[in-house]
Formats: sequence, C-alpha cells, structure tokens
Amino acid sequence: MKRNIVIATLTAAALATGGTVAAFAAGDDEATATQRQTSTSAQAATDRDDADDAADDRDDDAEDRTAVRGADVTAAEAIAAALKHTPGTAVSADLDDDGADAWKVSVVKGDGTEYDVRIAPDSGKVLGAQRDTDDDQDGDDRAEFAAVKGAKTDAREAALAAAHKGTVTEVGIDDDHGTVAWSAETVKGTGHGEWNIALDTGKVTQDRDDDGDDA
Repeated sequence: MKRNIVIATLTAAALATGGTVAAFAAGDDEATATQRQTSTSAQAATDRDDADDAADDRDDDAEDRTAVRGADVTAAEAIAAALKHTPGTAVSADLDDDGADAWKVSVVKGDGTEYDVRIAPDSGKVLGAQRDTDDDQDGDDRAEFAAVKGAKTDAREAALAAAHKGTVTEVGIDDDHGTVAWSAETVKGTGHGEWNIALDTGKVTQDRDDDGDDA
C-alpha cells in the first residue's frame, strides 16, 4: 500500500514538473513570436519611411528639372546680380519654383543682417530684397559664415565649379562631415547629383551621402 502511494506521489511530481517545463517552453515560444512580430513591424515601418523618402527625392528632382527649363540665368549669375544689388557675402542660392519662379540668394551684410534677394531666372533682373528676420543665427551659423567669409572660394565660384557636373539648382554651406564646405545640387538629363566644393581649393567631390546617378 505504501509502495503504491510512493509511486503515485512520484508520478504526480513528474507530471507537475513536466507541466511546468512545458509551460515555460510555451512562454518562451510566445515571447519569441512576439519579438519576431515586433521586429517585422519595425522593419516594415523603416521600409515605408525609406520608400517615402525616395518618393520625396524623386519629386524634388522632377521639380528641379522643371525649374531649370525656364531658367536662362545660372546660379553663378544670380549670385553676382544679388551681390551687385546687396553687397555682402552670399551664403546660399536656390532656384525656387514654389510659386515664386525666381532665384533666391541669401546675402549677409557686414553688420550681420541677412537679406533674401530674388532674381528673375529669365532676365537676371533683381525682383526685390527682403531682410530675413526669422533666421536668428546660432553659434554654428556664425562659425560657418565666418569660414566662408574669408574663404578662397566664394558661393559664385562654388556654383561655377559645380556647373561642370550639371545645371546647378542650389548652393549653400555644408558641415555634415565635420568640415565646412560649399554644397551644391545639380541636375543633368534625368540624373541628380550632390557635390561638396572645398573652400580653399574649389575642388569638387561627390557628397558621400548622395546615392544619385550623376558622376
């Protein structure tokens, strides 16, 4: 009788232990499945963001190509016209096709005030100049401006250098890689390119973050 009781007790204990192990195993499987589902969802969200960014880039490229078709005035010529009207240091030029249909050249005067000078893309005529009161320069902006103010290569020369790669639609200051340089965007045929122009030598190199198809 006692022997039967002992056997029954051991059997019950074994079943209980096996059940606990099975429960832990089931819990692990469920956690793994949840992790996989979370990882898959995160990857899907990343893929969607990448696809959206690519679509935005294509739209921007198409807009740039549309803008340059009606622009007889180059970026370098627009910068020269802006500086003649508003003397100072040009820090950027952008072919704006968002309803304005003009080159917008940003010029910083000697007293530190910044002006946006609009240039007609077909004639080079100055359409107007407006002081930029919304763009308060922080420490990084002042450092970049100081670097380009005394640079051997100015914005106009950077635009001329980048023009060898295609039609320049934008030029400005870039310090993404820890070194301040001019940055330019170009279109050529159906291609798009982003370039860095050294402040001291005017050498043009492709932006390392650019995966465009211009060479």
